[in-house]
Amino acid sequence: MLYQAVRPLLFRLPAEPAHRLTISALKTLPMGRPAPPEPALAQRVAGLVFPNPVGLAPGFDKNAEVADELFDLGFGFVEIGTVTPRPQEGNPKPRLFRLVEDRAVINRMGFNNDGAQAVAGRLGRRQGRPGMLGANIGANKDSPDRVADYAQMTRIMAPLANYLTVNISSPNTPGLRALQDESALGELLDAVIEARAAHPTPIFLKLAPDLARSDIDAICRIALDKRLDALIVSNTTISRPGLRSPLGSETGGLSGAPLKSLALERLRDFRLASGGQIPLIGVGGIATVDDAWERIRAGASLVQIYSAMVYEGPGLARRIVRGLAERVRAEGLTSIAEAVGSA
Repeated sequence: MLYQAVRPLLFRLPAEPAHRLTISALKTLPMGRPAPPEPALAQRVAGLVFPNPVGLAPGFDKNAEVADELFDLGFGFVEIGTVTPRPQEGNPKPRLFRLVEDRAVINRMGFNNDGAQAVAGRLGRRQGRPGMLGANIGANKDSPDRVADYAQMTRIMAPLANYLTVNISSPNTPGLRALQDESALGELLDAVIEARAAHPTPIFLKLAPDLARSDIDAICRIALDKRLDALIVSNTTISRPGLRSPLGSETGGLSGAPLKSLALERLRDFRLASGGQIPLIGVGGIATVDDAWERIRAGASLVQIYSAMVYEGPGLARRIVRGLAERVRAEGLTSIAEAVGSA
């Protein structure tokens, strides 16, 4: 209720300054104590035990500034990043847009971040603290060897995070999505797997929703062959499905409510193509308990949210977690794991 009162004032600011203000608020304002754990919501994925299946997608806390505060909001896991080897400014501003009429966001941030050294320093200082933390890694825009960038990021971040996400699906770094092609993907994953040899941190792969069925089949073959630990479906979309906002023509990746149907369809495609042999994480357009439950029943072991918080506020994770616990009890299940892929 408090956020709904404050939101009109926040929305008077451009989206990116409002986001920075939110990060500052998280650093200074009390977020309340985390809710007691719900044992029936615990999920085991890639050998890791997630206290609940609702995570924060990357992009919110790019530089690992407020990870501990975010856990206090009820998230079962938090993914920071995307982080690149060297700091970079990202694309020119403005580059973040609220599509209020569509309850959506378009961003063309371009992997703006403080760089691996600064972020690794922050993660190193929080070592030993509770919370399942993932690090989303990428390549610098001007890198002459992007595969080498991912390998370098793996070596740096593997000792500092519970899992790593290889992000090759952002539409805002030219040519990045080409790494999803079959031959390029195999080479990239070989380099990443070799680079994490000293620290066998689980490797997740984040994928675009704008993939053809043949691409999905190929990616699943490679993921199973390389024994990846999970696939994250999906990133933002370059499509523009029936938007009403005048900002809908802005370039960049679209997230939020208009992505829901496409992301759900892609999750089902990956579930079918993989035969359920690799864990899936559902992302894109999740704003309610029903959305999260539908994604879980379609095959997601975990889900992530971000854009919906712009419209629903910081209490969204707690509400979804509470609703999922009620849903598990109402369905007569002993664990939410029993619901995964049950549709």
